[in-house]
Amino acid sequence: MDMLDKLQDVVGRYEMLMGELAQPDVANDAVRYTKLMKEQSELAPLVEKYHEYEKAQETIDDSMVMLEEESDEEMRQMLKEELSDAKAAIEHLEQDIKVLLLPKDPNDDKNVFVEIRAGAGGDEAALFAAELARMYQSYATKNHWKPQTISFSENGIGGFKEIVFMINGSSVYSKMKYESGVHRVQRVPATESQGRIHTSTVTVAIMPEAEDVDVDIDMNDVRIDVFRASGNGGQCVNTTDSAVRITHIPTGIVVSCQDEKSQIKNKEKGMKVLRSRIMDMRMQEAQDKEAEARRSQVGTGDRAEKIRTYNFPQGRCTDHRIKLTSHRLDAILGGDLDELIDALVAADQAAKLSKLNEDA
Repeated sequence: MDMLDKLQDVVGRYEMLMGELAQPDVANDAVRYTKLMKEQSELAPLVEKYHEYEKAQETIDDSMVMLEEESDEEMRQMLKEELSDAKAAIEHLEQDIKVLLLPKDPNDDKNVFVEIRAGAGGDEAALFAAELARMYQSYATKNHWKPQTISFSENGIGGFKEIVFMINGSSVYSKMKYESGVHRVQRVPATESQGRIHTSTVTVAIMPEAEDVDVDIDMNDVRIDVFRASGNGGQCVNTTDSAVRITHIPTGIVVSCQDEKSQIKNKEKGMKVLRSRIMDMRMQEAQDKEAEARRSQVGTGDRAEKIRTYNFPQGRCTDHRIKLTSHRLDAILGGDLDELIDALVAADQAAKLSKLNEDA
């Protein structure tokens, strides 16, 4: 099936959806209505591009006919310009349509759990882990997403040995999934008296939120312990056994949650994290079995991959996967990640299109 055939199928499905949405009984069924509206909104950009494509093709056809009939040189020149513009528009539209027709990651619409761990570098790594947490939380706020802390382990001087937080919003995973990997920082630590530059590392894991239907957990395989929360949380948090530690015995995965004052709420959040970690583990295993599929992506799988360096003396940030260097380090750490993430999305799409062309 070629591109135009696929597009015509999409337009047909879109028109069918519009017809269903206009039915009174559908409007009264909230679940069905929401499902149909979601599919309709996903198809709308493709339908819009298809209509633009049709219009440009019509301009080409009309210009070709008129050129054959027109003898006035000035009019012919104008028709040639219209023809040239329409052909250029067709080329751009074909590229846009190919990208929109790429198979969609089923997790793209999901919320995410962000897990940041200090690696090599001791206290300096923990301090940078805290900076990365603030960077992602600021990026979330700029995108009108909602970050919410789940658990953390402090090092005593303002850094995090580990922090886990959730980001709720529209299509969060589609942007955040490129952040998984090892982040390296090069700078002079505040504790360094000789002014020497140190290199430290922080590991970031981005996990799509798993629903009950994605991961079924047998509660007989789970051990739940309660303990007193630590850190800044208010009197109630620190004086009651509200924090929860959940151990999934078959996998050995351990999850802690201390954000809420209620033990029940912490258990609910902890189970969400556990489901997401189990789903993430399965995704990693699947990617390990499909090495070629992983190579066609832009570093969205390998947690051991060094993906980015933040160099403070030179004020630069380099993404090693796409060899992009930005000298806007302060802005990036302030949550302005669009330059990096947009470039990663474009590179990922280009790689997938290239593989699609090879397989065609």
